[in-house]
Amino acid sequence: MAPSNTTSPWPRVAGLLLALALLAGGAYLGWKHWLQPANPREQYQIARVQRGDLEDLVTATGTLQPRDYVDVGAQVSGQLKKIHVEIGSIVQQGDLLAEIDPTVLLANVDAGRANLRSLQATLLVREAALVLARDQHQRQKNLMAADATTTEALRTAENNLRSAEAQLAAQKASIEQTQSTLRASEANLNYARIYAPISGAVVSITARQGQTLNANQSAPILLRVADLSTMTVQTQVSEADVGKLRVGMPVYFTTLGSQGQRWYGQLSKVEPTPTVTNNVVLYNALFDVPNADQRLMTSMTAQVFFIAAQARDALLVPAAAVQSQPRGPRRPAAPGSAAGPAATAASAAGAQAPGAPAQAQAQAQAPDRERLRAEIAQMDEAQRRVFFEQRRREREAGGTPAAEAAEPAGRGRLAGPAGPAQRGPRQATVRVIDAAGQVEERRVEVGISNRVQVQVLAGLDEGDEVIAGQRLPTAGASGARGGGTGQQRSGLQGGAPMMPPGGPR
Repeated sequence: MAPSNTTSPWPRVAGLLLALALLAGGAYLGWKHWLQPANPREQYQIARVQRGDLEDLVTATGTLQPRDYVDVGAQVSGQLKKIHVEIGSIVQQGDLLAEIDPTVLLANVDAGRANLRSLQATLLVREAALVLARDQHQRQKNLMAADATTTEALRTAENNLRSAEAQLAAQKASIEQTQSTLRASEANLNYARIYAPISGAVVSITARQGQTLNANQSAPILLRVADLSTMTVQTQVSEADVGKLRVGMPVYFTTLGSQGQRWYGQLSKVEPTPTVTNNVVLYNALFDVPNADQRLMTSMTAQVFFIAAQARDALLVPAAAVQSQPRGPRRPAAPGSAAGPAATAASAAGAQAPGAPAQAQAQAQAPDRERLRAEIAQMDEAQRRVFFEQRRREREAGGTPAAEAAEPAGRGRLAGPAGPAQRGPRQATVRVIDAAGQVEERRVEVGISNRVQVQVLAGLDEGDEVIAGQRLPTAGASGARGGGTGQQRSGLQGGAPMMPPGGPR
């Protein structure tokens, strides 16, 4: 029987099914890649509203120096015979530091003492001569009373007496002069031994043992003794930032190799005279810091951060997510609105005619603002929260409450002690995105900023997600979605300001 020429249809069917599967898969991938709308959350850089600490800082570079130090010099000339200390030695006030060869100084003292003894011996002779002159003068007076001598002899005796008295006075003056010279010679001899004027550490030695010192022109400096228990940080602040500094404001600094450790202090002085280097104007700002553990050393470089304003446990968003709004003209609240103290100020704000000059309008509003501030000051914490929440709602409704000017100091003025007052809360807008990708533009109230993060006072809750900019397209996908515009991130260009190690604390 001949074999059948009929072939099985299954291989052809299997190939057809495979081709259809590949075609369907390719169509699905093409639809998903080119036709399916992109997820909005993939188009943006999204940041979550979080709580944290925020500091508005003025940064500068400083140098550490001991607050108290003395350059120890020599008051007499001579050869430096011995130095009893070395760099790093800890000394107490009155300790012997160095000695100058006292040979010449000792000879001067010996000569002065011998001269004094000679003058004292001559003084005895002058005193004896005075006694003799007095006796002769008295004898001549007695003889003149008995008419047994001449007037000339009496006058001669008087002259001899006065001469003896004058010679005795001159001798006493010479002795006093010699004693003064001797005291100076003895002091110079004592100056040959140099003692520590203060307690501290020897931080430098500029003279060498055996060196000849000449103190006739100026006092030569031998070494420096410094008290390292308190250091002074001399900071150079640019003229653009010096206006933000106030005496007493908090400040801290770090040093190279300190692994982010901070030393805190308070600004004590801003010197009015600047230093100008290459047309750069810098002002010296000084503050002290304790150094009990002696970790801070002379001439260390310090990265200094002046705290112009700060907020603790505040809601924070990236600065790129915030779009500031200029302050518009204030409008009075609607009649009958239960704005509490805000309505009082609002009605006062509307009392002026629209065309009135701004200065006259401000003068008319001043008494009401002061009264409103007094009312706010008398509120308890709960009442203040209700008041400011109502104020926030009025802003979200499209109005600017007239009570804005009466906001108590401290809300939005979060400066440190004696620090510069920051401007109050201001309005801004952010774009909020939810889990489904719906974007909502929301008006918020913001406080201080460090140009990287912004404090949010009202309008957002912790955990909300905001848009911080456009997400850059990945390589090769620029033409796949959105037409390949390659849109850059908005608001994220430019360098961030210098921040302390570890970020704000």
